Amino acid sequence: MSNPSGAFRFLVEIKGIEGVSGFSEVRGLQVETEFEEYREGGLNDYVHRFPKKTSSPPLVFKRGITESSKLWEWYSNVTMGKIERRQGSVILQRQDGKQLCRWDFVGAYPVKWIGSDLNAHGNEIAVETLEIVHQGLKTVYLTGG
Repeated sequence: MSNPSGAFRFLVEIKGIEGVSGFSEVRGLQVETEFEEYREGGLNDYVHRFPKKTSSPPLVFKRGITESSKLWEWYSNVTMGKIERRQGSVILQRQDGKQLCRWDFVGAYPVKWIGSDLNAHGNEIAVETLEIVHQGLKTVYLTGG
């Protein structure tokens, strides 16, 4: 019997942007297929459902602000019309640190960068958020050890 992994054991890799790690949150690991309903005349037991297009929402990464400006530079290039599509992975780890599964994305580029709210009365860590769109998400389950 296999034990599920905690959702807090993960890594993010973005090809071409080395040294950017320590993400505290990832959102958008989702794939959805739209469907069309067709009601057949004289058939009242069920409705036919036919698949249409499949899509994924943007991926949203959050991490503490560090001395590395690589994420900002990737986004800034987009604002100047220089779109650099990248591939990457979100990797879920087992308790022993080995990979359990991964979500690979392709053709990704950033569409939004959010800096941290700053408040002299608080003690929260300054966080940056990067939102990327991509051309597809593939789940890969790893077996063995």
